[in-house]
Amino acid sequence: MPELVPDMNPLALPGAPPSAAATPPGTVPSPDVGPSGVADAGATGGADEGANGVASAVTNEATSGVARTARRVPLASRRFTVEIRQQLAWHWQALILAIAILAGMAISAAILIAAGIAPKDLLNEFVMQTFFDKQNFEAVLFQAAPMIMIGLGASIAFRARFWNLGLEGQMIFGAIAATAISLYEIGPETTRLPLMFAAAASAGLLWALGPALLKLRLSVNEIISTLMLNYLASNFLLHLVYGAWKDTKDNFPHSPQFRAFERLPDVFAGLSSAIPLALFVALLAWWFVDISRAGLYLRFVNANPRMADAVGVPVRKMTLTAVLVSGALAGVAGFVVAAGQEGRLTQSFYTGYGFSGILIAFLARNNPLAASVVAILIAGLFVTGRSLQVFYQIPFSMVQLIQAIIVICVACSDFFIRHRLRPVVGRGA
Repeated sequence: MPELVPDMNPLALPGAPPSAAATPPGTVPSPDVGPSGVADAGATGGADEGANGVASAVTNEATSGVARTARRVPLASRRFTVEIRQQLAWHWQALILAIAILAGMAISAAILIAAGIAPKDLLNEFVMQTFFDKQNFEAVLFQAAPMIMIGLGASIAFRARFWNLGLEGQMIFGAIAATAISLYEIGPETTRLPLMFAAAASAGLLWALGPALLKLRLSVNEIISTLMLNYLASNFLLHLVYGAWKDTKDNFPHSPQFRAFERLPDVFAGLSSAIPLALFVALLAWWFVDISRAGLYLRFVNANPRMADAVGVPVRKMTLTAVLVSGALAGVAGFVVAAGQEGRLTQSFYTGYGFSGILIAFLARNNPLAASVVAILIAGLFVTGRSLQVFYQIPFSMVQLIQAIIVICVACSDFFIRHRLRPVVGRGA
């Protein structure tokens, strides 16, 4: 009969199961196993719940610790990361843009107040007298007509990613072509005005054709070529008004005055037909950009020219079309100034229109209908600037400074429309 050897494990307790008593120190006991060899579900569930509870407590403690650390870190010492927005709702874009414009206007108001204009007078000049006085508002609309044209021209070119900075040169040649029709009495009197309109559009189109071909054929930067052509156009204008086209009656550097049938008539007293013409052209531009097939192609070209070319969009053709339309609109703007405002060709009629067209397109996000509204506001700024020159001896360069400030603020708003700042959460934040 074999001899029974007693369990010599010092950890063995009376009445404890042999497996529990034999568990070495420092090891985690396995779940209870029944007679069939399957682990006891109750014991396993209890172990999982305990582990989950411990993990949750550790996570909560870590999160609260990070939050307390972030609260303790000064704002200037925190770190942020810049992320590209995939999409931003239009109302948020409008809000960001409105805040940027208001910030630019606030900075401009502070500069004008520092220049000696009282805040009450500033509000009266910029708002009440400009837009609520009948005579001044008619002057605003009168000034807005060529600005709508030039803003539409810039918007359409920018949609094709062609940075047409030669708007003033195209405007000059449009006015020169219209004046040539008048001086050389081309066509009968009844069709003289439409001929001047067509000649101005054609001249602006042809003056924009050169930079477009240089861009598409030789990859010449259009910013440089269009800017240089502005100087060529302005010097050619001076050559004409100081030379062969100088008015012999008063010997001043401008052309002879247009006859009555060569000038844009008034729809009724105080409202020139240039305003309905500009609004009609704006509707055509809206149809071209938002409804026509060409507008759809332009959206592809504006988003990604290489991808548009890969999927079969005629990128070069659409770019050329947009640039030619842009030049034609700028030429029509020159016709509107010459035949609607000045009544003749003058040496500096184009001053400020090129930069204003770029500003209008930028503020309107290249939208034709929005460009019409923005053009009216910019025209109000011009009219107010002239009033400030007369009554407060503020130079016109101050008006250009205000435009530049608004452009800078809107450019900064574009960063917040396309990107967002997200704080970096961590110990080092």
